[in-house]
Amino acid sequence: MLKFLHIENIAVIEMCDIELSEGLNVLTGETGAGKSIVIDAINAVLGERTSKDLIRSGSNEAVVSALFGDLSDNALSILKENDVDPDCDGNVLITRKLSLNGKGMIKINSKPFTATALREIALELINIHGQHDNQALLDPEKHCYYVDAVAENETLREEYYKEFKNLNRIRKELNSLVTDEDEKLRKTDLLKYQINELETADIKIGEIDELRQKLQIAENFEKNLKAFSTAKAVLGGDDDTDGVITKLKITEKMLSALQNEDAQKNSEALSEVISKTEDILSEITSFADNLSENYQNPNEINVRLDFLGSLMLKYGNSEEKMLSFLENAKKELEGITLGDKREAELEKELENAKLKLISAGETLSESRKAAAEIFSKAVCEILEQLNMKGVKFVTKISHDRYTSKGCDSVEFLISANRGEDVKPLHKIASGGELSRVMLSIKSALLSKDKIGTMIFDEIDAGISGFAADKVGLRLKRLAEQKQVICITHLAQIAAMADSHLLIEKHTENERTKTTVTPLFGDNRIKEIARIMSGKEITENIYNSAKELLDRSNI
Repeated sequence: MLKFLHIENIAVIEMCDIELSEGLNVLTGETGAGKSIVIDAINAVLGERTSKDLIRSGSNEAVVSALFGDLSDNALSILKENDVDPDCDGNVLITRKLSLNGKGMIKINSKPFTATALREIALELINIHGQHDNQALLDPEKHCYYVDAVAENETLREEYYKEFKNLNRIRKELNSLVTDEDEKLRKTDLLKYQINELETADIKIGEIDELRQKLQIAENFEKNLKAFSTAKAVLGGDDDTDGVITKLKITEKMLSALQNEDAQKNSEALSEVISKTEDILSEITSFADNLSENYQNPNEINVRLDFLGSLMLKYGNSEEKMLSFLENAKKELEGITLGDKREAELEKELENAKLKLISAGETLSESRKAAAEIFSKAVCEILEQLNMKGVKFVTKISHDRYTSKGCDSVEFLISANRGEDVKPLHKIASGGELSRVMLSIKSALLSKDKIGTMIFDEIDAGISGFAADKVGLRLKRLAEQKQVICITHLAQIAAMADSHLLIEKHTENERTKTTVTPLFGDNRIKEIARIMSGKEITENIYNSAKELLDRSNI
């Protein structure tokens, strides 16, 4: 439940602290005093979108803090999922700061949070009912939500949705296969051409780099061959001239013939030079022979490189990408070839999926129909207690097209007057009747709703007289099971409160301020009298207010 609310610089509220109790908490005050601002502050601290206009004029920032205690198991569970532990007293403190510069802040027990995460947590803390909820009753699209809450059919809805998704998946795949025959033939011809062109090219990874190296060698063939030939002639000689090796051998013989120690040493050294030079000549000869044997015409290499280049423009800028294109093209062609077979398989799968969806839809519908009877009876009984005698309330469930939520059309029908046929709620219900229908629905769903606090923002719209007494009693009954916070303009409801808070607007130093004051004893009687008659409170009005309060307490 909401134990404490601190509001600072929100609209006309400069600063106020509101302590709330168990049971029925009622907020009253004149129109424009700031009752709706309290609701705005609560929405803000629950993570709802806010406007900078909410910040009090002249202030740079605003702060709202809310202390929650006596948390439900669901609330504790979602808090634990978000790594939040209540304090030693089992409370959590949510604080939200709004700033004109847009740098707001949200904390739960001093831990920073995003607004999105806070909204998820807030769903388990407070249920706020306002005028927009009455409008939701006028939209049949929203009615199924209430029936599902009674049915507690979440597992059935999940099973149905699984079959719904599966059917759509099969249908999507089948639609992708069922293409125009002319388009299929065109695609097949193109793929066959591409596959043939790439396979005929016999592409090998690394070939382009190898061809570029060969081209460089081929383009320098004449120059390299002439250099090798000249080197051979210089070292080995030719028909007309002795080479270096021959001349070295002659010199070596001349030195070895001398009977001189130095000459002998030089002869031996020269012999080693001759041996190394002969090895060099052998290698040069081998290079020259290989060069001639492996010679490739540069024009042929360029033709192959140009061909591969043209393929790269069409299929990818490397051998790897072209080969990958080839594999994908083969798979796509195979898919088209096998498409007719797969199409037949999918058509069978689709029929089975339809049967499963129909079965899941029927099971879900049965759960809703059973819940609708219980729900309609409960709402009708509560409406009778709210001074709508002879009322008929029916939850009509009709078979509809299959959507993600099922195959049911759910609509609330009502007859507010005895003897009249039931008609769609949105066509005949008045504002006061809508308020009582919503209160009845909230009451009927009470056992399904584990949220500890319910807030009613002007649930009394369009209600007066004896009906107001009945609404007050119903709110009192709700408050026996959970905390109820109610903003009201009706004395009958205010008199039922376990805690009565007065919201007043004052002018101080030419600034408007709103205060929230707990009411007790005589002050509470006077406020109830004001609600009954306006500002002028006569002795009779005062006594009537006191009598109303005494009767309500009994």
